[in-house]
Amino acid sequence: MTLPTIQIGRPQRLAALLLVLFLCECLWVVNSQQLTQTDYRYALCGREMWEKPSPLAGYFTTCGNLHGDGTMAYRVAGLPLTMQRLILLGTDHLRKPENRLYAGGTLNGSTWEARHEIGEVKYLMHLPFIFFAIWLGGGLWWVSRRLFGNEGAFFSLGLYCFCPAVVRFAVMPNNDVLAMWGLYGLVYAAIGVAHALQGPRRKWKPRIGLFVIALGLTATAHLLAAMVGFVAAAFFLMYLAERRRSYVMQILIFSALAALGIVFASYAFRLAPFTYVFTGGGGRFWFSLDGAKAFAELIANAPILVATAVSLLLYFGVKRCRYFGNTTPLLMVLAVFALRTTQTLSFPWLWALPFLFTFVGGVFADALETRQRRMFLVLTGVILVVQALLCLSALPAMAQAI
Repeated sequence: MTLPTIQIGRPQRLAALLLVLFLCECLWVVNSQQLTQTDYRYALCGREMWEKPSPLAGYFTTCGNLHGDGTMAYRVAGLPLTMQRLILLGTDHLRKPENRLYAGGTLNGSTWEARHEIGEVKYLMHLPFIFFAIWLGGGLWWVSRRLFGNEGAFFSLGLYCFCPAVVRFAVMPNNDVLAMWGLYGLVYAAIGVAHALQGPRRKWKPRIGLFVIALGLTATAHLLAAMVGFVAAAFFLMYLAERRRSYVMQILIFSALAALGIVFASYAFRLAPFTYVFTGGGGRFWFSLDGAKAFAELIANAPILVATAVSLLLYFGVKRCRYFGNTTPLLMVLAVFALRTTQTLSFPWLWALPFLFTFVGGVFADALETRQRRMFLVLTGVILVVQALLCLSALPAMAQAI
Protein backbone atom coordinates (compact mmCIF):
# COMPACT_ATOMS: atom_id res chain seq x y z
CA MET A 1 0.00 0.00 0.00
CA THR A 2 1.44 3.35 -1.01
CA LEU A 3 0.98 6.29 1.28
CA PRO A 4 -0.51 9.48 -0.20
CA THR A 5 1.99 12.18 -0.99
CA ILE A 6 1.74 15.39 0.97
CA GLN A 7 2.43 18.49 -1.06
CA ILE A 8 3.48 21.60 0.82
CA GLY A 9 3.14 24.52 -1.54
CA ARG A 10 2.71 28.24 -1.09
CA PRO A 11 -0.91 28.00 0.22
CA GLN A 12 0.15 25.55 2.93
CA ARG A 13 3.14 27.68 3.91
CA LEU A 14 1.04 30.84 4.16
CA ALA A 15 -1.58 29.04 6.25
CA ALA A 16 1.19 27.73 8.50
CA LEU A 17 2.51 31.29 8.86
CA LEU A 18 -0.88 32.51 10.07
CA LEU A 19 -1.07 29.65 12.57
CA VAL A 20 2.45 30.45 13.79
CA LEU A 21 1.36 34.05 14.35
CA PHE A 22 -1.61 32.73 16.31
CA LEU A 23 0.73 30.57 18.37
CA CYS A 24 2.92 33.60 19.11
CA GLU A 25 -0.12 35.57 20.30
CA CYS A 26 -1.12 32.76 22.64
CA LEU A 27 2.40 32.24 23.98
CA TRP A 28 2.75 35.95 24.68
CA VAL A 29 -0.47 35.91 26.71
CA VAL A 30 0.54 32.73 28.57
CA ASN A 31 3.95 34.19 29.38
CA SER A 32 2.24 37.21 30.95
CA GLN A 33 -0.21 35.12 32.95
CA GLN A 34 -0.09 33.93 36.52
CA LEU A 35 -1.39 30.52 37.53
CA THR A 36 -4.87 30.71 39.04
CA GLN A 37 -6.90 28.46 41.29
CA THR A 38 -8.91 27.42 38.23
CA ASP A 39 -5.70 26.29 36.53
CA TYR A 40 -4.73 24.23 39.55
CA ARG A 41 -8.21 22.72 39.76
CA TYR A 42 -8.22 21.55 36.14
CA ALA A 43 -4.69 20.18 36.32
CA LEU A 44 -5.01 18.47 39.69
CA CYS A 45 -8.35 16.82 38.95
CA GLY A 46 -7.13 15.91 35.47
CA ARG A 47 -4.13 14.18 37.00
CA GLU A 48 -6.42 12.28 39.32
CA MET A 49 -8.38 11.02 36.29
CA TRP A 50 -5.21 9.65 34.70
CA GLU A 51 -3.49 8.36 37.83
CA LYS A 52 -6.02 7.72 40.60
CA PRO A 53 -9.65 8.03 39.48
CA SER A 54 -11.22 7.81 42.98
CA PRO A 55 -9.31 9.83 45.61
CA LEU A 56 -12.37 10.33 47.81
CA ALA A 57 -14.97 7.77 48.73
CA GLY A 58 -18.03 8.24 46.58
CA TYR A 59 -16.49 10.83 44.25
CA PHE A 60 -14.76 10.54 40.91
CA THR A 61 -12.17 13.24 41.69
CA THR A 62 -11.61 15.92 44.30
CA CYS A 63 -13.58 18.14 41.91
CA GLY A 64 -16.59 15.97 42.68
CA ASN A 65 -18.49 13.99 40.09
CA LEU A 66 -18.34 16.79 37.50
CA HIS A 67 -22.06 17.55 37.45
CA GLY A 68 -22.70 18.67 33.89
CA ASP A 69 -19.02 19.45 33.27
CA GLY A 70 -17.10 17.52 30.61
CA THR A 71 -14.06 15.43 31.47
CA MET A 72 -12.01 16.31 28.42
CA ALA A 73 -10.61 19.65 29.61
CA TYR A 74 -9.50 18.08 32.89
CA ARG A 75 -7.75 15.26 31.10
CA VAL A 76 -6.15 17.61 28.59
CA ALA A 77 -4.84 19.86 31.37
CA GLY A 78 -3.62 16.99 33.53
CA LEU A 79 -2.01 14.77 30.88
CA PRO A 80 1.23 16.78 30.40
CA LEU A 81 1.81 16.86 34.15
CA THR A 82 1.14 13.14 34.45
CA MET A 83 3.57 12.46 31.62
CA GLN A 84 6.21 14.64 33.23
CA ARG A 85 5.66 12.81 36.52
CA LEU A 86 6.27 9.48 34.77
CA ILE A 87 9.39 10.86 33.11
CA LEU A 88 10.70 12.09 36.47
CA LEU A 89 9.97 8.71 37.99
CA GLY A 90 11.68 6.91 35.12
CA THR A 91 14.81 9.03 35.24
CA ASP A 92 14.94 8.67 39.03
CA HIS A 93 15.11 4.91 38.64
CA LEU A 94 18.23 5.35 36.53
CA ARG A 95 20.08 7.02 39.40
CA LYS A 96 21.87 5.20 42.15
CA PRO A 97 19.70 4.63 45.27
CA GLU A 98 21.69 7.12 47.31
CA ASN A 99 21.27 9.81 44.63
CA ARG A 100 17.55 9.39 44.05
CA LEU A 101 15.30 12.36 44.62
CA TYR A 102 12.53 10.26 46.14
CA ALA A 103 12.79 7.53 48.75
CA GLY A 104 12.65 4.12 47.15
CA GLY A 105 12.50 5.70 43.70
CA THR A 106 8.82 6.58 44.03
CA LEU A 107 7.01 9.79 43.29
CA ASN A 108 3.96 9.47 45.46
CA GLY A 109 3.49 13.10 46.36
CA SER A 110 1.32 15.56 44.56
CA THR A 111 2.72 17.35 41.56
CA TRP A 112 2.28 20.58 43.47
CA GLU A 113 4.31 19.21 46.40
CA ALA A 114 7.09 18.34 43.96
CA ARG A 115 6.92 21.66 42.11
CA HIS A 116 10.67 22.21 42.64
CA GLU A 117 11.14 19.27 40.26
CA ILE A 118 8.33 20.09 37.83
CA GLY A 119 9.38 22.63 35.24
CA GLU A 120 7.36 25.07 33.16
CA VAL A 121 4.05 24.10 34.77
CA LYS A 122 2.28 27.09 33.28
CA TYR A 123 3.17 26.11 29.74
CA LEU A 124 2.48 22.42 30.30
CA MET A 125 -1.05 23.25 31.42
CA HIS A 126 -1.89 25.75 28.68
CA LEU A 127 -0.12 24.46 25.58
CA PRO A 128 -2.55 21.55 25.01
CA PHE A 129 -5.48 23.96 24.69
CA ILE A 130 -3.46 26.14 22.30
CA PHE A 131 -2.74 22.99 20.31
CA PHE A 132 -6.45 22.22 19.94
CA ALA A 133 -7.12 25.81 18.85
CA ILE A 134 -4.36 25.52 16.23
CA TRP A 135 -5.77 22.16 15.15
CA LEU A 136 -9.17 23.79 14.69
CA GLY A 137 -7.57 26.61 12.69
CA GLY A 138 -5.96 24.07 10.39
CA GLY A 139 -9.27 22.28 9.98
CA LEU A 140 -11.05 25.56 9.28
CA TRP A 141 -8.51 26.39 6.57
CA TRP A 142 -8.73 22.90 5.04
CA VAL A 143 -12.54 22.91 4.89
CA SER A 144 -12.72 26.47 3.55
CA ARG A 145 -10.06 25.80 0.94
CA ARG A 146 -11.86 22.72 -0.37
CA LEU A 147 -15.12 24.66 -0.53
CA PHE A 148 -14.06 28.13 -1.61
CA GLY A 149 -10.44 28.06 -2.77
CA ASN A 150 -7.34 29.74 -1.39
CA GLU A 151 -8.68 33.29 -1.05
CA GLY A 152 -11.75 32.34 0.96
CA ALA A 153 -9.70 29.99 3.12
CA PHE A 154 -7.10 32.64 3.97
CA PHE A 155 -9.76 35.18 4.86
CA SER A 156 -11.51 32.66 7.14
CA LEU A 157 -8.26 31.62 8.80
CA GLY A 158 -7.09 35.24 9.17
CA LEU A 159 -10.26 36.23 11.01
CA TYR A 160 -9.92 33.15 13.21
CA CYS A 161 -6.27 33.76 14.11
CA PHE A 162 -6.88 37.41 14.98
CA CYS A 163 -10.13 36.96 16.88
CA PRO A 164 -9.58 38.04 20.52
CA ALA A 165 -12.24 35.64 21.80
CA VAL A 166 -10.49 32.65 20.22
CA VAL A 167 -7.13 33.70 21.68
CA ARG A 168 -8.66 34.29 25.11
CA PHE A 169 -10.23 30.84 25.35
CA ALA A 170 -7.17 29.14 23.85
CA VAL A 171 -4.88 30.26 26.67
CA MET A 172 -6.78 28.89 29.65
CA PRO A 173 -8.10 25.46 30.62
CA ASN A 174 -11.75 25.18 29.62
CA ASN A 175 -14.15 22.86 27.85
CA ASP A 176 -15.53 25.51 25.50
CA VAL A 177 -12.51 25.66 23.21
CA LEU A 178 -12.63 21.85 23.01
CA ALA A 179 -16.38 21.91 22.32
CA MET A 180 -15.74 24.48 19.57
CA TRP A 181 -13.10 22.16 18.08
CA GLY A 182 -15.35 19.12 18.38
CA LEU A 183 -18.56 20.64 17.04
CA TYR A 184 -16.90 22.03 13.91
CA GLY A 185 -15.22 18.72 13.18
CA LEU A 186 -18.39 16.78 13.94
CA VAL A 187 -20.54 18.69 11.46
CA TYR A 188 -18.09 18.46 8.58
CA ALA A 189 -17.26 14.83 9.41
CA ALA A 190 -20.98 14.10 9.01
CA ILE A 191 -21.00 15.85 5.65
CA GLY A 192 -17.97 13.76 4.71
CA VAL A 193 -19.88 10.60 5.63
CA ALA A 194 -22.81 11.69 3.46
CA HIS A 195 -20.50 12.21 0.48
CA ALA A 196 -18.78 8.87 1.15
CA LEU A 197 -22.15 7.09 1.01
CA GLN A 198 -22.38 8.06 -2.65
CA GLY A 199 -19.14 6.19 -3.38
CA PRO A 200 -17.76 2.68 -2.90
CA ARG A 201 -18.27 0.91 0.43
CA ARG A 202 -14.53 0.74 1.17
CA LYS A 203 -14.60 4.50 1.81
CA TRP A 204 -17.45 4.33 4.30
CA LYS A 205 -15.67 2.90 7.34
CA PRO A 206 -12.89 5.55 7.67
CA ARG A 207 -15.39 8.40 7.40
CA ILE A 208 -17.85 6.80 9.81
CA GLY A 209 -15.03 6.03 12.24
CA LEU A 210 -13.92 9.67 12.13
CA PHE A 211 -17.52 10.75 12.75
CA VAL A 212 -17.81 8.45 15.77
CA ILE A 213 -14.57 9.76 17.30
CA ALA A 214 -15.66 13.36 16.70
CA LEU A 215 -19.03 12.73 18.34
CA GLY A 216 -17.52 10.93 21.32
CA LEU A 217 -14.82 13.51 22.01
CA THR A 218 -17.28 16.37 21.61
CA ALA A 219 -19.54 14.70 24.17
CA THR A 220 -16.63 14.40 26.62
CA ALA A 221 -16.01 18.14 26.20
CA HIS A 222 -19.61 19.35 26.40
CA LEU A 223 -22.82 17.35 26.19
CA LEU A 224 -24.82 20.20 24.63
CA ALA A 225 -22.28 20.64 21.83
CA ALA A 226 -22.54 16.92 21.05
CA MET A 227 -26.34 17.10 21.06
CA VAL A 228 -26.37 20.05 18.66
CA GLY A 229 -23.79 18.37 16.45
CA PHE A 230 -25.72 15.09 16.43
CA VAL A 231 -28.97 16.80 15.37
CA ALA A 232 -27.12 18.79 12.70
CA ALA A 233 -25.39 15.62 11.49
CA ALA A 234 -28.73 13.83 11.18
CA PHE A 235 -30.14 16.73 9.15
CA PHE A 236 -27.18 16.98 6.77
CA LEU A 237 -26.91 13.21 6.37
CA MET A 238 -30.57 12.94 5.44
CA TYR A 239 -30.27 15.87 3.07
CA LEU A 240 -27.13 14.70 1.27
CA ALA A 241 -27.39 10.91 1.35
CA GLU A 242 -30.18 10.85 -1.28
CA ARG A 243 -30.45 7.22 -2.48
CA ARG A 244 -28.54 5.95 0.56
CA ARG A 245 -30.85 7.39 3.20
CA SER A 246 -31.77 3.91 4.38
CA TYR A 247 -28.30 3.65 5.93
CA VAL A 248 -28.44 6.96 7.80
CA MET A 249 -30.42 5.82 10.84
CA GLN A 250 -28.18 2.79 11.29
CA ILE A 251 -25.09 5.00 11.16
CA LEU A 252 -26.57 7.46 13.65
CA ILE A 253 -27.70 4.79 16.14
CA PHE A 254 -24.43 2.88 16.17
CA SER A 255 -22.41 6.11 16.21
CA ALA A 256 -24.36 7.33 19.26
CA LEU A 257 -23.76 4.06 21.08
CA ALA A 258 -20.05 4.12 20.25
CA ALA A 259 -19.83 7.75 21.37
CA LEU A 260 -21.40 6.80 24.70
CA GLY A 261 -18.69 4.19 25.01
CA ILE A 262 -16.05 6.90 24.55
CA VAL A 263 -17.71 9.01 27.24
CA PHE A 264 -17.86 5.97 29.54
CA ALA A 265 -14.13 5.44 28.95
CA SER A 266 -13.46 9.08 29.85
CA TYR A 267 -14.91 8.29 33.30
CA ALA A 268 -12.41 5.40 33.63
CA PHE A 269 -15.31 2.96 33.08
CA ARG A 270 -16.82 3.89 36.44
CA LEU A 271 -20.58 3.63 36.26
CA ALA A 272 -21.51 5.93 39.16
CA PRO A 273 -19.88 9.13 37.87
CA PHE A 274 -20.87 8.22 34.29
CA THR A 275 -24.54 8.43 35.26
CA TYR A 276 -24.09 12.13 35.95
CA VAL A 277 -23.81 12.64 32.19
CA PHE A 278 -27.58 12.06 32.12
CA THR A 279 -28.51 13.79 35.39
CA GLY A 280 -25.96 16.59 35.74
CA GLY A 281 -27.74 19.07 33.47
CA GLY A 282 -24.90 19.57 30.99
CA GLY A 283 -27.33 19.33 28.08
CA ARG A 284 -29.93 21.75 29.42
CA PHE A 285 -30.27 24.99 27.49
CA TRP A 286 -32.49 27.86 26.59
CA PHE A 287 -32.32 30.65 24.03
CA SER A 288 -30.72 34.02 24.56
CA LEU A 289 -28.83 36.57 22.47
CA ASP A 290 -26.83 37.87 25.43
CA GLY A 291 -23.68 36.10 24.27
CA ALA A 292 -24.02 37.45 20.73
CA LYS A 293 -24.63 40.95 22.09
CA ALA A 294 -21.57 40.79 24.33
CA PHE A 295 -19.47 39.69 21.36
CA ALA A 296 -20.84 42.50 19.19
CA GLU A 297 -20.25 45.19 21.84
CA LEU A 298 -16.46 44.68 21.90
CA ILE A 299 -14.68 47.17 19.67
CA ALA A 300 -11.99 44.57 18.94
CA ASN A 301 -14.60 42.55 17.02
CA ALA A 302 -15.74 45.46 14.83
CA PRO A 303 -13.98 44.29 11.61
CA ILE A 304 -15.49 40.82 12.05
CA LEU A 305 -18.93 42.40 12.39
CA VAL A 306 -18.37 44.50 9.27
CA ALA A 307 -17.34 41.40 7.33
CA THR A 308 -20.41 39.57 8.65
CA ALA A 309 -22.78 42.39 7.65
CA VAL A 310 -21.32 42.56 4.13
CA SER A 311 -21.56 38.78 3.83
CA LEU A 312 -25.21 38.75 4.86
CA LEU A 313 -26.05 41.48 2.35
CA LEU A 314 -24.32 39.54 -0.42
CA TYR A 315 -25.84 36.22 0.63
CA PHE A 316 -29.40 37.49 0.55
CA GLY A 317 -28.87 39.89 -2.35
CA VAL A 318 -26.74 37.87 -4.78
CA LYS A 319 -28.03 34.52 -6.00
CA ARG A 320 -24.59 33.00 -6.66
CA CYS A 321 -23.76 33.27 -2.94
CA ARG A 322 -26.70 31.10 -1.88
CA TYR A 323 -25.52 27.50 -2.16
CA PHE A 324 -24.89 24.61 0.20
CA GLY A 325 -21.29 25.52 1.02
CA ASN A 326 -22.32 28.92 2.36
CA THR A 327 -25.70 27.92 3.75
CA THR A 328 -24.35 25.14 6.00
CA PRO A 329 -22.14 27.35 8.21
CA LEU A 330 -24.81 30.07 8.27
CA LEU A 331 -27.39 27.61 9.57
CA MET A 332 -24.97 26.46 12.26
CA VAL A 333 -24.29 30.05 13.31
CA LEU A 334 -28.00 30.75 13.62
CA ALA A 335 -28.53 27.53 15.57
CA VAL A 336 -25.66 27.96 18.04
CA PHE A 337 -25.32 31.72 18.58
CA ALA A 338 -28.70 31.91 20.34
CA LEU A 339 -28.04 29.04 22.80
CA ARG A 340 -27.51 29.56 26.52
CA THR A 341 -26.70 26.80 29.00
CA THR A 342 -28.82 26.83 32.15
CA GLN A 343 -26.99 24.41 34.47
CA THR A 344 -23.34 25.03 33.60
CA LEU A 345 -21.28 28.12 32.87
CA SER A 346 -20.56 27.74 29.16
CA PHE A 347 -20.26 29.99 26.13
CA PRO A 348 -22.06 28.45 23.13
CA TRP A 349 -21.57 31.63 21.11
CA LEU A 350 -17.88 30.71 20.98
CA TRP A 351 -18.73 27.41 19.29
CA ALA A 352 -20.39 29.35 16.48
CA LEU A 353 -17.32 31.40 15.56
CA PRO A 354 -15.59 28.85 13.25
CA PHE A 355 -18.84 28.48 11.31
CA LEU A 356 -19.15 32.26 11.12
CA PHE A 357 -15.63 32.59 9.71
CA THR A 358 -16.34 29.81 7.20
CA PHE A 359 -19.49 31.58 6.05
CA VAL A 360 -17.74 34.95 5.71
CA GLY A 361 -14.82 33.40 3.84
CA GLY A 362 -17.16 31.64 1.44
CA VAL A 363 -19.21 34.72 0.59
CA PHE A 364 -16.12 36.89 0.14
CA ALA A 365 -14.60 34.21 -2.10
CA ASP A 366 -17.68 34.49 -4.30
CA ALA A 367 -17.45 38.29 -4.29
CA LEU A 368 -13.80 38.12 -5.36
CA GLU A 369 -14.90 36.31 -8.52
CA THR A 370 -17.17 39.16 -9.66
CA ARG A 371 -16.37 42.30 -11.63
CA GLN A 372 -15.96 44.16 -8.34
CA ARG A 373 -13.01 41.95 -7.42
CA ARG A 374 -10.62 44.86 -6.82
CA MET A 375 -13.00 46.59 -4.44
CA PHE A 376 -13.62 43.44 -2.41
CA LEU A 377 -9.91 42.61 -2.43
CA VAL A 378 -9.17 45.99 -0.84
CA LEU A 379 -12.02 45.51 1.65
CA THR A 380 -10.70 42.06 2.56
CA GLY A 381 -7.20 43.40 3.16
CA VAL A 382 -8.42 46.33 5.26
CA ILE A 383 -10.61 44.10 7.42
CA LEU A 384 -7.77 41.66 8.08
CA VAL A 385 -5.21 44.38 8.87
CA VAL A 386 -7.53 46.30 11.21
CA GLN A 387 -8.66 43.09 12.90
CA ALA A 388 -5.04 42.04 13.44
CA LEU A 389 -4.13 45.42 14.94
CA LEU A 390 -7.15 45.43 17.27
CA CYS A 391 -6.41 41.86 18.39
CA LEU A 392 -2.75 42.59 19.11
CA SER A 393 -3.67 45.74 21.03
CA ALA A 394 -6.09 43.69 23.17
CA LEU A 395 -3.50 41.11 24.23
CA PRO A 396 -2.06 43.03 27.24
CA ALA A 397 -5.48 43.57 28.78
CA MET A 398 -6.37 39.95 28.03
CA ALA A 399 -3.30 38.67 29.90
CA GLN A 400 -4.21 40.75 32.99
CA ALA A 401 -7.88 39.75 32.93
CA ILE A 402 -7.32 36.00 32.84
